Amino acid sequence: MRIALFTETFLPKVDGIVTRLKHTVEHLQRQGHQVLIFSPDGGLTEYKGAIVYGVSGLPLPWYPELKMAFPSPALRRELNRFKPDLIHVVNPAILGLGGIYYAQKLNIPLVASYHTHLPKYLEYYGLGNLEGLLWFLLRQAHNRARLNLCTSSAMVQTLTDHGIHHTDLWQRGVDTETFHPRLESPDMRSRLTQGHPEDPLLLYVGRLGAEKEIHRIKPILQAIPNARLALVGDGPNRENLEKYFAGTKTNFIGYLAGKELGSAYASADVFIFPSRTETLGLVLLEAMAAGCPVVAANSGGIPDIVTPGKNGYLFDPQDELSAIAATQQLLANPQQRSQLRQNARQESERWNWSAATQQLSRYYENVLGKTAIAAP
Repeated sequence: MRIALFTETFLPKVDGIVTRLKHTVEHLQRQGHQVLIFSPDGGLTEYKGAIVYGVSGLPLPWYPELKMAFPSPALRRELNRFKPDLIHVVNPAILGLGGIYYAQKLNIPLVASYHTHLPKYLEYYGLGNLEGLLWFLLRQAHNRARLNLCTSSAMVQTLTDHGIHHTDLWQRGVDTETFHPRLESPDMRSRLTQGHPEDPLLLYVGRLGAEKEIHRIKPILQAIPNARLALVGDGPNRENLEKYFAGTKTNFIGYLAGKELGSAYASADVFIFPSRTETLGLVLLEAMAAGCPVVAANSGGIPDIVTPGKNGYLFDPQDELSAIAATQQLLANPQQRSQLRQNARQESERWNWSAATQQLSRYYENVLGKTAIAAP
């Protein structure tokens, strides 16, 4: 198959969407498919054998790491040259709308996927009154696709409830070699704890954005004697968070990648994830693969990953004491924590990117075998 992939974010950006796309493209190419990636220009022209067509764009004012890349007639020329069997649009917003437009104009079957719960993000940026309008726009975009893929069962239901049709589940995946308990490291633990490896170590990995609700970790940190918090990642809310956590034992690490990131997961005592806006929460799977027990909000796609008391704990996101109690319970019982680490690793081994991409290929084949589905 020849697949044209439109995405609003790709390398060198670091986030869960890019992680999924990197592995997906690599495995599609391995399976003998050919992929052409349209993305905001990040300086890449090729990735794992796939052509990357960078589209110039402007940084988002409130999130400079993200670029607004606008479609142009040049996209049509590239599509005509590549002759795709199928177009897959990831999180259609700006550039992705070009993918939808040309899929219709050139009569190319269209698949879309939903990775970021944008309607819920609005309230964190003072735009909550626009949620209804955004769902309307999402329906207009996604209902032009023959198939809409979501990364958790909760999001399949959410999109269906909001009038988006032809939804299905794109299974999760994780790199169980990059993220492994054997990467536990005294040196990394000392780095994360700022030279106090004997102290309880809480870890967060991900984007430092308002929608991630990282401020909710502070009461947990303050409730546990001598606890330390390492925040791995970066984002537009970092400066606010540095002020908010001033005076606490919080270490802003910045970005880590590869085995270094795997070592951070494996060297922590608890992975704390307070976000209520996750379509899946890929970092949870990475933490579990590294044998790090997780304490996460019972919201969005997270319950698809975490089984309470077996491979981690879920807490009521409306109840601050619930998160504190779960973390305290996990830290107070080393034997239980050891069992949770083993179970978390075993759960992660059920999921790999090869299987997730094989499933995606079957979805593509099914779409190509169907007659066109008219947009409602």
